[in-house]
Amino acid sequence: MKFGLLGPLHAQIAGRTVPLNGPRQAKMLAALLIDANNIVARERLVAVMWDTNAPATAVRQVQDAVSGLRRNLVACGAPSSLISTRRGGYEIHLAQDQLDLLEFDHQRHLAEQHTAPFETAVALRRALACWRGNALVDTPSQALEIDAARLNEKRTETHKQCLAIELDLGRHREVIDELTALLHEHPYDEQVAEHLMVALYRCRRQGEALQVYERLRRTLADELGVDPTPPLQALHQRILTADPALTAPVPASRPLDIPPESPAPAAPGPAMAMPVRQLPLDVPDFVGRAEALAEIAGLLDGSAPNRAPVAVIVGGPGVGKSCLVTHAARLASANFPDGQLYLNLAATSDEPRDPGLMLAEALRALSIAGSAIPNGLAERAALYRSLLVDRHMLVVLDDAGHADQVLPLLPAADGCAVLITSRTLLTQLPGARHIDLDVLSPAEARELFTGIVGRRRVEREPAEADAILDCCGNLPLAIRIASGKLTGRPAWSLRVLRERIEDESRRLAELRIGDLSVRASVELSLRLLPADAVRALSLLGLLGAYTLPGWVVGPLLDRPDAEEVLDTLVDASLVRLTATDALGEPRYRLHDLIRTCAVGIAAPLPTEDKQDAIIRVLSVWLELTGRGTDRLPAAGLLAAAPGSAPRRSLPDAVVDRLMADPVGWFDAERDNLLGAVKLAVDWGLDELAWELAAGAATYYDHRCLYQDWQHGHRLALDAAEAAGNVRGASVLLRGLGQLHIYQDEFDRATRALESSLGLCQDGGDKRGEALSVAMLGTVSRVQGRDDEALERVEHALAIAAGEGERHIEAQLSCTMAVMKLMQGKLDEAELWFDGALSQASALGDGHRVAVVLRRFSRLHDRRGDPDEALRCLGQALATFEALADERCAAYTLLEVGRVYAGQHDRDRASPALERAAGLFHRHGDRQDEAACWQLIGDLDAAAGVHHLAQQHRGRALRLWQMIGDINQTKAPARPSSP
Repeated sequence: MKFGLLGPLHAQIAGRTVPLNGPRQAKMLAALLIDANNIVARERLVAVMWDTNAPATAVRQVQDAVSGLRRNLVACGAPSSLISTRRGGYEIHLAQDQLDLLEFDHQRHLAEQHTAPFETAVALRRALACWRGNALVDTPSQALEIDAARLNEKRTETHKQCLAIELDLGRHREVIDELTALLHEHPYDEQVAEHLMVALYRCRRQGEALQVYERLRRTLADELGVDPTPPLQALHQRILTADPALTAPVPASRPLDIPPESPAPAAPGPAMAMPVRQLPLDVPDFVGRAEALAEIAGLLDGSAPNRAPVAVIVGGPGVGKSCLVTHAARLASANFPDGQLYLNLAATSDEPRDPGLMLAEALRALSIAGSAIPNGLAERAALYRSLLVDRHMLVVLDDAGHADQVLPLLPAADGCAVLITSRTLLTQLPGARHIDLDVLSPAEARELFTGIVGRRRVEREPAEADAILDCCGNLPLAIRIASGKLTGRPAWSLRVLRERIEDESRRLAELRIGDLSVRASVELSLRLLPADAVRALSLLGLLGAYTLPGWVVGPLLDRPDAEEVLDTLVDASLVRLTATDALGEPRYRLHDLIRTCAVGIAAPLPTEDKQDAIIRVLSVWLELTGRGTDRLPAAGLLAAAPGSAPRRSLPDAVVDRLMADPVGWFDAERDNLLGAVKLAVDWGLDELAWELAAGAATYYDHRCLYQDWQHGHRLALDAAEAAGNVRGASVLLRGLGQLHIYQDEFDRATRALESSLGLCQDGGDKRGEALSVAMLGTVSRVQGRDDEALERVEHALAIAAGEGERHIEAQLSCTMAVMKLMQGKLDEAELWFDGALSQASALGDGHRVAVVLRRFSRLHDRRGDPDEALRCLGQALATFEALADERCAAYTLLEVGRVYAGQHDRDRASPALERAAGLFHRHGDRQDEAACWQLIGDLDAAAGVHHLAQQHRGRALRLWQMIGDINQTKAPARPSSP
């Protein structure tokens, strides 16, 4: 497998040329090869494929082009993994010997490692042999032309370095032709002219050497208005006077055991009057950022394998990008003895700096002035790069806005490096490494605050200091402003400032001192954004302080495809990509101060527009919650029938991806489920509030998230009752009743369920009535009122059967079987169990089948068939564990323990009961946990281990005392399991 871009684009696999279907695939392959073994962003590929005016479907067309390229490569024998899809882009995986560019870089690296000049020259010749002509000569693209120019310049520098070494080795005759061609190609290059003059002089061609100088002098004067640099003028004079020091060294022979005796070295390239030292003052109270500083240091270290000539530090407003880069640049300044250039591009100002003006400023710093500075951008960039050849300089470009502003300012010399700060990702810069800068860590934030305010003041009011930093969100700019206010007001206590900034509506106004302002800093970023991105940011602020999935932007803007808008906000560092969740979905968040600013931006919008946007987002949450609930175990038993709230669906492909793992989706969105309920309540959307809260109940039941369950239901219930929403209140009361049953709060459960029942009967909600009656039957059964329990279950079953609620009918049939079993009517119980099992199987409800089998095991055990009981329990336990249903697994383990206890098999019973007790304890089920410890204590006593029996029975007694059920110590525990 061979690929090449150092010349015409080339792709060959197993001796066959890979067909490329049109110029787009060729551009795609070229872009991937240039950054081989690195992720190439989709934005970069769009820029490569379309020089201007990319279509709205650009991302999809890029995906299609990559798919087509993959197919062609695989058809020729390439592995399917050759091009991999990565977050945000694609990556081609190639070994060094499979791509000429990688081989070229490898040989150059070997040349740097060699100490013997002969070996260095050999390695450089091998590097040059990788070239077949100008890079990508047949692949037209403005973006690729920049890469090709960079590569061609690297080739030229390598060629010049090789010829210079060979000239020093005494091969002056051999290098004349190549130097002549190189000077013809680069007529302003004084270094090439110098080497050619020396080579000609050493071949006794003094006149031709002087002609080279004269031609260069006229060219520089006529076209650039400058004279040759002093070192070249000095060489001209030395040739005129036949300086003996220019005599040729002894030609090198192989092996190179004895270095040739060499005269004085050739004059160096153009020299500046003095090294440039333009870095701003370092920040005296700089703190932290150890990881970022280490990464930058590694990128700037010329000997490091991961060195990158261009590093972009990206971050939001006020995050401390410029401070970090200034500090890092000063630490690395010793590695760049020829100087450090600093250019402020002012991208976020009213007037961003033009790159042509920036080049003029840089050239003046490099001792080029007046008419010597070319007029055109390309000519200035060429002269700038030529002046930095063979220099070791660090260039700092502060506040960059876009790649076009930066590209002309990038040097091509290997000894140079560039540090860029930007609020925007500059993905179009070839070979650049991006470092994403976030806010300070809590410890770093406190260190910065303490250093400015003073340790004594902070130690007097540590809690107030923490509250101030929390209000600042650990944002360096906000901390400096808050600290500055305190420094300028020594009579203030920290409490005074905390009280002034803790009100979110006043916070941005308070976080201002002199020219420093958090709001102003954010607004500078907004100037660079299109209108739809500003609107999206303002509406995102209304959703609250949550980590959000990317799809929310679409419904906020009422657009089916808003990924590009979100990408714009992420690239501008106003929305932060915080992580990727367990489902592989990216998660986004606004910094609290940016969110506060966003809310302010949204304030002038019509209230109706804002409420419509909120409704659209919540309606998607509701639809997804329903889709997820349908795919959970025992779905539908706790979830109510839909109300009148609107539902809005995402594209089917997106929904299928999110719901491939419904429990994982609920886990990822757990905080947002409660946030959606609160948002609906805050906006007076009571119907959406109760449906969102009730929709999550099945998930909360599955995960035993009782606190979330109660919090969401209470929020929504208050809203429903205030709005007179009878249906919503009945559903939420029933959900709370079931929750109270799980928590052994039977009096509260009864009150909630009776209230729900009354509302259902008033509203004609038969399904709700059946469920409420059935849950009241569970309370009666657990509390020992068997006749009442049986009556309630029969009533609920009759309603469910009459309404065709087959899932509820299957559940209640199993409950009837349990009731008959408790009455000792084993044959009747068996009929009910068989019926429940058939109904659950017919419905395809594997979870319900497992529940019936677990309860059926008691009948088998009562009939003296423990083996069949254990078989049923084993099958049920496998189902519950596969579904990650810990609560039902715990009930099953309790039954396993009971069966083994009936056989006096303590060794098998105790481990099962201890596992069950642990699960019950974790989920707050004190009654069933107590039953486990009581049974373990009974087994200990029967085995004569009385100290353990006392310990375990005491544990059970304490649990029963907690729930006010002291009589359980004298009677077998009644299971509260569903």
